[in-house]
Amino acid sequence: MAMRAIVKKISPARLMEGTRMTPRYFSDGNGRVLGEEEKAAENIYIKKMERERLEKLKLKAEKEKAEAEKAQSEKVWII
Repeated sequence: MAMRAIVKKISPARLMEGTRMTPRYFSDGNGRVLGEEEKAAENIYIKKMERERLEKLKLKAEKEKAEAEKAQSEKVWII
């Protein structure tokens, strides 16, 4: 009975205080803790950088291939 009286005096928000959703944190292995939003932003940045790096490598390979074909065609005409 005494417990009911105490519960009625405490607001429902106060009772739920310990059960509030807290943000999850992830460790990056270096002791630094990242929140979900930071982790998502970091993943997007990493994917963007990887995509740009792959595009640069692709362009470089295409350029080298074109130069090799050009050099090959020049050799044919020299003979």
